[in-house]
Amino acid sequence: MTAAHVLAVEENLAATGTDPDRGLSLSDARARLADDGPNELPSPEGRGVLARIASQFNHPLIYILLASAAATGLLGAVVDASVILGVVVVNAVIGFLQEGRAERALDALAAAGRTEATAVRDGVATRIASADLVRGDLVLLDEGDQVPADLRLLSTRELRVDESALTGESQPAAKDTRDLPVDTEPADRTNMAHAGTLVSSGGGRGLVVATASATEIGRVHHLVSTTRPVDTPLTRKLARFSGILTVVILALAAVGAVVGTLRGQPFTDVVTAAVALAVGAIPEGLPAAVTVTLAIGVARMARRQAVIRHLPAVETLGSTTVICTDKTGTLTANAMTVTTVVAGGRRFAVTGAGYGPDSDPLPDDTALRACLLAGLACNDARVELSDGRWSPVGDPTEAALAVSAGKTGLTARDVPPREDTLPFSSDRRYMATLHKHADGTHTVYLKGSVERLAGFAADPHAAQELLDAADRLAREGLRVLATGSVDLPAGDCELTEALFAGRVTLLGVQGMHDPPRPAAIAAVADCRAAGVRVKMITGDHPATASAVATSFGLDPAAVTGRDLRDLTPERLREVAERTSVFARVSPEQKLALVGALQEQGHVVAMTGDGVNDAPALRRADIGVAMGRGGTEVARQAADMVLADDDFASIAAAVEEGRSVFDNLRKFIAWTLPTNLAEGLVILAATLVGTTLPILPVQILWINMTTAVALGLTLAFEPREPKIMTRPPLPPALPLLTKALVSRILLVSALLLGGTFAVFSWRLAAGVPVEQARTVAVNLFVAAQIAYLFNCRSPDRPRVFAGMRQNLWLPLGIAVTIALQMAFTYAPWMNSLFKTAPIGWSEWAAIAGIAGVCWVLIELDKRWRAHRRSLSTPERESTP
Repeated sequence: MTAAHVLAVEENLAATGTDPDRGLSLSDARARLADDGPNELPSPEGRGVLARIASQFNHPLIYILLASAAATGLLGAVVDASVILGVVVVNAVIGFLQEGRAERALDALAAAGRTEATAVRDGVATRIASADLVRGDLVLLDEGDQVPADLRLLSTRELRVDESALTGESQPAAKDTRDLPVDTEPADRTNMAHAGTLVSSGGGRGLVVATASATEIGRVHHLVSTTRPVDTPLTRKLARFSGILTVVILALAAVGAVVGTLRGQPFTDVVTAAVALAVGAIPEGLPAAVTVTLAIGVARMARRQAVIRHLPAVETLGSTTVICTDKTGTLTANAMTVTTVVAGGRRFAVTGAGYGPDSDPLPDDTALRACLLAGLACNDARVELSDGRWSPVGDPTEAALAVSAGKTGLTARDVPPREDTLPFSSDRRYMATLHKHADGTHTVYLKGSVERLAGFAADPHAAQELLDAADRLAREGLRVLATGSVDLPAGDCELTEALFAGRVTLLGVQGMHDPPRPAAIAAVADCRAAGVRVKMITGDHPATASAVATSFGLDPAAVTGRDLRDLTPERLREVAERTSVFARVSPEQKLALVGALQEQGHVVAMTGDGVNDAPALRRADIGVAMGRGGTEVARQAADMVLADDDFASIAAAVEEGRSVFDNLRKFIAWTLPTNLAEGLVILAATLVGTTLPILPVQILWINMTTAVALGLTLAFEPREPKIMTRPPLPPALPLLTKALVSRILLVSALLLGGTFAVFSWRLAAGVPVEQARTVAVNLFVAAQIAYLFNCRSPDRPRVFAGMRQNLWLPLGIAVTIALQMAFTYAPWMNSLFKTAPIGWSEWAAIAGIAGVCWVLIELDKRWRAHRRSLSTPERESTP
């Protein structure tokens, strides 16, 4: 079937069986609606509540915890079983609350098309719900209307449509009815008005050629619904880590159970030892630590204008290697701004950005004032202040001219009353207005393309000078508009081209652009210094994209969607890797570029604000939407929303993300050795056939109290120095690096040796086994406190430095000490956990061994730092 934009108007009407004057009949419309269904995008089919709840328990470590809880419950250890089940339930609740994001994105996309439309049926224009439109309906468009379906335009009246949400084009597109070549991209289909776009000015009449899922926005809806979001680097690493840890735990538990059985130990003792080993080796506090650390990152990012919608996105930012950014509104201010005026042979610089009135004073120059007055008079736009922001009402280009005039003090009161208008059109390429003065004389003001106004000039020499000035501004990447005027004597006038042709006095040219955000320029430089590559992917014109890229220090060579169309997957990966600017790209191509970069091993952050960005936002490792200027569809598809629409906030979020991941690694480096040591203590006791130095319930006490009171304090650690001058961690780098494994083995060995030493020492002294176990438990906790200080920095001693930025650290240590005092001396705690009071000599031994552990680990850190200084720095350093 031939595309609607290729067929002539008459052919499209014939294809749909539509009367060009009366539209469809009511009966025909009802029949088509019954056959084709409503003009609505399908609602997503989400998983039920029970399925979402069940999925939270589908994890190997959860299986072990549930089995351990069941075993301990059957053996009558109600406290042990309750604590284990409590951990499992908390994790399930957190995961359940994080689900459903994709379904909300599709709901928002479907809601974007729900509006009303004016359709002609049986010759009568009727306001109906857009859902009731059918293929073949005639639709009338007027300024402010949202286009309800894909329309082939039959007639236009100075029609301009804002398609930025769908195509990424920063300026409203002028529309006409001419048929186009078959390979015309959607952004260049001037004879089409697509569903979900907005009529910014003018009006027209269109034929519905596609509804619901067959529209361009329906195509995007299908892309969003079929695009599976990738796991974040953190979730992938945690999954691999959990798999390894599961195997290790089961292997150790199996070895212990086999040895215990061969030794003829009672079944209850064998099961108790196996459960103790499993519970000891599993880092129960890790899920809570991950959640709290990420939540702290969320709060910090919110203070820097980045609102996180999905917790793992916090860490993903810290691992990002490529940021694919939109242009308009992210790198630029999304506000056309006049920056240069050439009038009277002089060049004037206009300061300020956006639609606000702030500017350095402009000189009181007659020629400058005349040029700006013409731009204000020949103008249908204005700006208004709303919620503290200046916004355009009408065409953004005309609004920019109104703002530049206002910077010289000109207002609407300085413009003579308008009597007639020749509106701008793509054929005319200028706008003219007729104004009457109090004395009866008239002035015609004109604005438009320099070439068109130069053709009306009374002075050919002045016209050539203006053409040369405009050419210089265009080479600077500015959009140029010329202004002119004709003074007429008193009397009746009819505004036609013949009235002013050959009589125009050229007043000057105004050069404007969508200015780069100053903070964004610095932020791009910061990202590049941090080893994060920045790529611009936009639906805008290649020349515009290249000009903006130059101001950001990016390679301006642009690859267009047409260039990408026929590339093989291998070639696409090469182009995606080496190119910095992509222009005129479709939603499918944005999605393909993100996927190509991910296939190269990159962690990709994607920014966007329009409907056309939603599929790529969902596919990216982290999708970043605009909070002010973005669509609800984009915000729902994204993981993070920028409250200020500024790229600088992305750079700030990357910094916070790196800090979050650093602190998460510090917690993992702190908790894993102690968990492994607990398991090894149980295994060693089983292998040698001695009494367990620590009971399962005591292991649970250690894990749950210290993980909260001690481990979580690492989540509040301040950022490491020079965090944005180091390259991002390799995405494939696992959580269990060689350095971390070495640290785990060292700390586990120290804790294993120290625990057996004090336990054997107290048993040899003839004290009850409860007292010896109490000494062993307190040694574990004291060593964890000492090791906490080792983990505050990956490569240098850090005891009291930065303590004011993390007051939770001393508070956590104080709480832990208080809890251990109760654990040791409170009678009810002695009864519950099978402990006994200990004396000063035991405390002295505990403190001494913990101190020795701290010294040995600091020596290991210094040795590793020295090795890194002699070779290529290792990016897998461990706190």
